[in-house]
Amino acid sequence: MSDKDLNWKFADDSVVESDALARARQQSLELGIDAIAPSVGAQSAVIAAATGARSILEVGTGAGVSGIWLLTGAPGATLTSIDIEVDHLQHAKANFHEAGIPGNRVRLITGRAAEVLPRMNENSYDIVFVDADPQSVIEYVEHGLRLARPGGTVLVAHALWRGRVADPAQRDEVATGFRTLLNEIAGSKAVISALSPVGDGLLQITKLRA
Repeated sequence: MSDKDLNWKFADDSVVESDALARARQQSLELGIDAIAPSVGAQSAVIAAATGARSILEVGTGAGVSGIWLLTGAPGATLTSIDIEVDHLQHAKANFHEAGIPGNRVRLITGRAAEVLPRMNENSYDIVFVDADPQSVIEYVEHGLRLARPGGTVLVAHALWRGRVADPAQRDEVATGFRTLLNEIAGSKAVISALSPVGDGLLQITKLRA
């Protein structure tokens, strides 16, 4: 195992997940969902807490792992989460309940994110968490930046895409899409960004105030 892999494993192993998170993670495995790593969840929770988030939008609900982490960091926030899979949303709803999250703090929307996001109100969310349909990540981030309030943050999971993004020889659609996104964000004067190597990568993009 390389030093990099050891660091990743150490970062994940240092995180203690609740029983509810452990169940949601196990269900994710059973459903074939690539849930965020524990280290990414913990970092997302810290960002949510530091932001003082009150309104969070999630693109890609899965079985609720990322949603539970975000609400752990922002216990007073409301979460709006979009997923095309009804089965995933049903599992997530049960896992939110098991985590002790009141039903009135979670709004689950069934549908394609590309169709739902254009209808949502801009400048309305403290955090937008993107973890769905990696082929569409650039489109989702564009929507996320429109929907995030000034000073709000867009978080993009799996931003290193299984280690392929950092390797220029990897030219598949997803790796190229993430690489293009990173280059465009780095050159933008409207945001400030950072790429964390924890887990499978977490891109953090904060929308600057005018």
